[in-house]
Amino acid sequence: VSEKANIPVILTHHKVIGKPMWGKSNETLALVNAARKNGLDIQIDQYPYNASHTSISVLIPSWARAGGDNAFKERLKNSELRDRIKKGIIFNILNDRGGDDLDRVQFAKVKWMPELEGKTLKYWCEIKGLEPTTANGAELVIQAQINGGANCIFHAMDEADVINIMKHPQTMIASDGRLVKLGDGHPHPRWYGTFPRVLGRYVREKKIISLAEAIHKMTLLPAKAMGLNDRGFIAEGYKADLTLFDPEKVIDKATFEKPHQYSEGIEYVIVNGEFAVENNIFKSIKAGVILKKKAQ
Repeated sequence: VSEKANIPVILTHHKVIGKPMWGKSNETLALVNAARKNGLDIQIDQYPYNASHTSISVLIPSWARAGGDNAFKERLKNSELRDRIKKGIIFNILNDRGGDDLDRVQFAKVKWMPELEGKTLKYWCEIKGLEPTTANGAELVIQAQINGGANCIFHAMDEADVINIMKHPQTMIASDGRLVKLGDGHPHPRWYGTFPRVLGRYVREKKIISLAEAIHKMTLLPAKAMGLNDRGFIAEGYKADLTLFDPEKVIDKATFEKPHQYSEGIEYVIVNGEFAVENNIFKSIKAGVILKKKAQ
């Protein structure tokens, strides 16, 4: 894509999913290096967790979902197609997002059954009196989609790949998250803890990358990638977007079990020169603006 269209390409929230793929980050990063050596502008962004978050429909073969929910339900009425769909889900549970274990599929947002939030596909099998097999898990995935779908956390990545990707010089840190009302649902902890997790866990505790590298991956590297020429650096003429933290204390507190927890160690946040957080107290200001790439 980069070569034919002559454009930059970012492998966004790059990861290696599914047990058969664990360790393959060496190969994916080698491809990035080879492409850059050939003059292509290829970069990466990553969230620092070994679990992903998306719709439970990711376990269903894409052909089965083509045309929307009604088309999916119609296919289920055909016994032959239903059998193919079920086999496809079983394959994805074993080899892809399912992580080869129903306990690795954790419900995050379930409007039709909120009591499932934070629980796993294995748990759902058990409360329905079903043996937690991949076949029964696949049946419940079909049922979840019929009910209106659900958001899930998929524990199907290996920490070694997360670390390997993080160390690459072209990897930027990104949460792939969004704002959430405190206590609403059971979100991925990355919505609360992405950047403090890197600073506390991977810089201070594990010493995977240096503090300077981490800050660069969070600020100037993405600013340049997005074409924001007055942000991401502390210098005269740049926007005063600053985060002041204690490198000996900063840490994420959100977990997969209890995600609604604010991080610690960040005492000041300045947005366009105004305090958004002061002495660890949130200020209800509206100093932020929409950032747009400047016309070339």
